[in-house]
Amino acid sequence: MLDLLWLVPAFPIFSFLAQVLAGSRLSAREQSLVGVGSVGASAALSLAIGTSFVAAPPADYHYSQVMWNWITIGKFSPSIGFHLDALSICMMVVVTVVGFLIHLYSVGYMSGDEGFSRFFAYMNLFVASMLTLVLADNLLLLYLGWEGVGLCSFLLIGFWYKEPENVKAATKAFLITRIGDTSMVIGLFLLFNSLGTLQIQDLIVHASQQWAIGSTAPALAAALLLGGAVGKSAQIPLQTWLPDAMAGPTPVSALIHAATMVTAGVYLIARMNALFILAPVVQSAVAIIGLVTLLLAGFSALTQTDIKRVLAYSTISQIGYMFLALGVGAWSAAIFHFVTHAFFKALLFLAAGSIILASGHEQNMFKLGGVRKQLPVTFWTFLIGAASLAALPLVTDGFYSKDMILWDVWSSPKGGVWLWVGGIIGAFLTSLYTFRMVFLTCFGAPMTPLTSHPKKSIRIPLITLAILSIIVGFIELPHNFGNVHLFSDFLELALPSFASSGANQHGELLLEFIAGLVCLAGIPICYLLYLKSPDYSDKLARSPLGSGLHDLWFSGWGFDLVYDKLIVMPFIWITDFNKADFMDSFYGFIATITQVFHRIFSVTQTGKLRQYVLGITFGAILILGILACL
Repeated sequence: MLDLLWLVPAFPIFSFLAQVLAGSRLSAREQSLVGVGSVGASAALSLAIGTSFVAAPPADYHYSQVMWNWITIGKFSPSIGFHLDALSICMMVVVTVVGFLIHLYSVGYMSGDEGFSRFFAYMNLFVASMLTLVLADNLLLLYLGWEGVGLCSFLLIGFWYKEPENVKAATKAFLITRIGDTSMVIGLFLLFNSLGTLQIQDLIVHASQQWAIGSTAPALAAALLLGGAVGKSAQIPLQTWLPDAMAGPTPVSALIHAATMVTAGVYLIARMNALFILAPVVQSAVAIIGLVTLLLAGFSALTQTDIKRVLAYSTISQIGYMFLALGVGAWSAAIFHFVTHAFFKALLFLAAGSIILASGHEQNMFKLGGVRKQLPVTFWTFLIGAASLAALPLVTDGFYSKDMILWDVWSSPKGGVWLWVGGIIGAFLTSLYTFRMVFLTCFGAPMTPLTSHPKKSIRIPLITLAILSIIVGFIELPHNFGNVHLFSDFLELALPSFASSGANQHGELLLEFIAGLVCLAGIPICYLLYLKSPDYSDKLARSPLGSGLHDLWFSGWGFDLVYDKLIVMPFIWITDFNKADFMDSFYGFIATITQVFHRIFSVTQTGKLRQYVLGITFGAILILGILACL
């Protein structure tokens, strides 16, 4: 079964080619079957391969498959090859299963769109690129998938390209992530120059053998890779592209936020864990970046009016939790939160899309309301996703994954009380903006009449993801709630075990109680501010302090303004000042000289044979005369 691994990314690639070459000649039903069926086949095969791997593990708990040699330049000879272990299985299954459900949902959501075939072509390529990224056995192939998801995000964010704002958002995402990608490319050059390989497994071995912990080389390499991860995963200071990426269709938002693109940075750090362990300063920076990001994004989410932008800032914040876990060495906790987040965030986006579609594409939460009675299936699935996001205690998978992160942050020698306090504050903010979104959207009187109801292809993914958002959390339970460690035990076949500082496990119950209380506290507060007495929130927002903070948080802490003033505007001024481009004068001079000689020599082209013979004779006499003089 493992030898069929190459088919997992191949199915969506073949579908992409089919949509590009013959999509216009296929009916909408045939386009759907090709687009959705290919990802469904990848999902089924991924589950079969994962089951086979667990039932009969290969030697050393990993499997490699080399398809062919890609490039040979001296000693540099990377291959098109795939590496399968516990980490790549986890990523592969989540990408394909969530991707399949989003593709199925898209059939109903994008029905009737003039770019229907083009949409599925881009989505298939997106999934194929992400699968290439997570399965690659070398960093060059990983980078191919890395750039592939970047390209597809540009195409999909700007899918409705007739609207200038959509194109602007797509361009912004492309340019900002290029900053991180450039950092990553430099890191790859440094790694190859220092260690002589980009094969991931060989590179990890060589790095551990040749570099000492805390030395300059691994710190510089890890920092450069971190730059790439920060860009793709929308962490401080390169997070500004993600909220604007909501310009794309809602299924695109779900795919970017749940299973692809923004999780690529998390995977890169986890995959290159040995390098970050050799660079403790950089690993600490990962934790700090994650903590700052989750707090700033949480505050920003509190002030948004667009339901999709709330979810966008939520994604930035939840990825921050994953970075926080990676930074303290809680590798399994970070990936566990990735898994749970993939399910409940995909559910939230798809449920939000169902509300938006039914409301005539209205996205302002203050103009919605009443969904609880009008769209019961959408409401209950949306509520389950929201409860998981807010980490409702005991019954949602978000509680178990976030609790695992908070406990590991507390008990890690690389963590500490301040990082834990920051994580708890972030959890409280998450509860506030989540239930604010729920109460404004689903309760109260309907503000916008419904124009449609969700189709079956929309309801099935919602129900499936809602079930997964509840049951997945139970594969990893804390010591005092069943002590089940199926996920971490499996993942530690590929990642280092968590090194606890020996914190008292009896104190874990107290920390869980605090985390649960913080989550539950957001419900009555939001009920009071947005349902019971909405005047309170209005007065708070109109107060001098409240108004200032609201404007600051609503603008994403002013990062866009700062970047416009420090980078964009100076660049525009320089280009305007140098619109003639002084470098062009040099090439213009060459062009002028060429034109002059052209005019001179064109005079000699008369078409008269006698003049040509005379010229040849004169030239021959001149050359012979010069030779005679020598």
